Amino acid sequence: MNNLDIYNALKQPPKEALRTIKGGRISGMTDINPQWRYKVMTEQFGVCGVGWKYDIARLWNEPIADGQVFAFAEINLYIMTKDGEDDVWSDAIPATGGSMLVSKESAGLHASDEGYKMAVTDALGTAMKMLGVAADIYAGLWDGAKYRDTAGSDPASPPAKTPSKNVPEDAITEPQSKKIYATAKAKGFPPEEAQDYMQKTFSKAHTKALTRNEASQMIEFLTDIKLGEDPLVRAAKVMGAKEE
Repeated sequence: MNNLDIYNALKQPPKEALRTIKGGRISGMTDINPQWRYKVMTEQFGVCGVGWKYDIARLWNEPIADGQVFAFAEINLYIMTKDGEDDVWSDAIPATGGSMLVSKESAGLHASDEGYKMAVTDALGTAMKMLGVAADIYAGLWDGAKYRDTAGSDPASPPAKTPSKNVPEDAITEPQSKKIYATAKAKGFPPEEAQDYMQKTFSKAHTKALTRNEASQMIEFLTDIKLGEDPLVRAAKVMGAKEE
């Protein structure tokens, strides 16, 4: 199994599992439905308690100003893994989460009977994030409808380019074009001589006009040039061999 197989399977929540937060300090950020997290964990690893599980290591609270109180939870998440033919539990994936136990509202202080439960839910989301659950949301790539600033889930992936309707299907690729320039530069092959070779060999004045097959031949020609050998002599040899 590839190291990213699980990560990639869990990284993108569906639109219906997301909610845009409105109001407050984190307005505009995306909230992820916890039940979706549990569903994809079950799909990937099995039923909770059998394929994945967690334990609560610690629950505590911290009073802050104005009578408000934070609730915190520390949990350990485990997934079932393979050790040869045997099923074994993974090492703990620890995480801490928090919520408000007592919060200040316009009418005064409000105590929540779900403060610790919400803290545990928050901690589980943090631990599952380490496995890739909803990773595209945390990376700022997925907004529930489309990818932002990239064509794929990998932040290193370049944005998708809309192909020109006038570009032939067998046209030179961008990697081939870069390879031609890089190889020519490494061999000290002057641009005007490269142009002369293309003109004589393919009747093309620029690399953009080459087909993929012609580009491959151009790369092979440049790669085979020996240091100190006259490029035009080499070109004559190549063209002579083709004529034969």
